[in-house]
Amino acid sequence: MRKTINSRHGSNFDDFLRDEGLLETVEAAALKKVIAVALATTMKKKHVSVATLARRLGTSRAAVNRVLDEQNTSITLHTLTRAASAVGCRLKLEIVAA
Repeated sequence: MRKTINSRHGSNFDDFLRDEGLLETVEAAALKKVIAVALATTMKKKHVSVATLARRLGTSRAAVNRVLDEQNTSITLHTLTRAASAVGCRLKLEIVAA
C-alpha cells in the first residue's frame, strides 16, 4: 500500500486560504457578519426598527438592509460608523499583526 503525502501537513487553515487567494475575502466576510450581527442585536435590545434606523440615517430601509446583510462586504466604513452611531454605539476597527 502506497502512502499519500499531504503537502499541507502542519499548515493551518489561514495558510490554505492564503495559498488559494481567498484569505482576504473570507476575512472580510467574517468581519462583516460579526458587525451585522452586533448591529442587529443592538437594534433589537434598543427597540430600533429598520425604518427607525433608516430615518435616523436619512436613508432608505433598503440601504439599512444592505448594512445588515451579513454577506454584503461592499459597505463603507463611513456607513458602518454612521449606523453604529445611530444606535448609540461606536465602530471599533483594529489591525492585528499576523
